[in-house]
Amino acid sequence: MKALIQRVKHAKVEVDGKCVGEIKHGILVLLGIEKDDDEAKAKKLSQKVMNYRIFSDQLGKMNLNVQQVQGELLIVSQFTLVADTQSGNRPSFSCAAPAQLSETLYQYFIKCCRDNGVPCQTGEFAADMQVSLLNDGPVTFQLQV
Repeated sequence: MKALIQRVKHAKVEVDGKCVGEIKHGILVLLGIEKDDDEAKAKKLSQKVMNYRIFSDQLGKMNLNVQQVQGELLIVSQFTLVADTQSGNRPSFSCAAPAQLSETLYQYFIKCCRDNGVPCQTGEFAADMQVSLLNDGPVTFQLQV
C-alpha cells in the first residue's frame, strides 16, 4: 500500500464538475492499493500519514503532524501509484488490487483516519476525478507499508 502525501494550503476533488471533497490546510493523500494489502497495512499506513511530521513548528522545522496543526485530510484513491514502471513505455498494473478489495481497503483507511479524530474528505472511488490543490512548500512524500 502506497500513499503520496502533499502538504496543502487547500485542495479539492471534483467529479462531473461537482465538488465531492474539499479541505483547507492539511494533507492531500493519493492512495494506491496492491494485491497483497490488507486491513493491517491500511491501519499502519493511516497511522503513518496522521503522525508524519511535515508541518512547521515555530522554528520553521518540520516537527508537527496534521493533528497538531488541526489540519484535514483529503483522501483520493489512485491505482496508478502501484504501477510497475520498471520496463517499457507503458505502465503495468498487475500489482494493483482488484476493484472490490481496493474499495474495501480504501474505505477502511478512511475509517481509520476518522476514528483518530482527523477530519477527512474523500474523492469518489473509481470515478474520473479532477484534483486541484495548492501544494504548500512544495512538500510531497511517498509512504509505503
